[in-house]
Amino acid sequence: MDNQSPRLDAEYIDQKRYQLTKLRDELRKAASFVEGEELNIKNESILEAREYEDDAQKLDMLERDGHLVARDVDRLTRVERALKKIQEGTYGFSDVSGQRIPRDRLDVIPEAINTLSEQDAIERIG
Repeated sequence: MDNQSPRLDAEYIDQKRYQLTKLRDELRKAASFVEGEELNIKNESILEAREYEDDAQKLDMLERDGHLVARDVDRLTRVERALKKIQEGTYGFSDVSGQRIPRDRLDVIPEAINTLSEQDAIERIG
């Protein structure tokens, strides 16, 4: 976990590019699926006799799915930023400080664009 080490090797970068591209595609597919399900539920509720309990359950489900979609959209944004950093040649360096992001962190969270301490600070701020 040497923060002062040189850039990551090309093989590692290629591996992360593949992993991030696959993750991006999965997140996009999941978002499209949830959006389609939401549209189906809305269309069904328009066509069916209204039961307020059913509407409440459907709204609750949509709200929970919406939170998942929002989290996936945030992750998708980070994945796309990480892929852009690969193109720029800055993958593995923090967007905030320019410090090296430890390889161990990138192995677990390939879309990491900040060090752990920086990410914690960002999340505390909101």
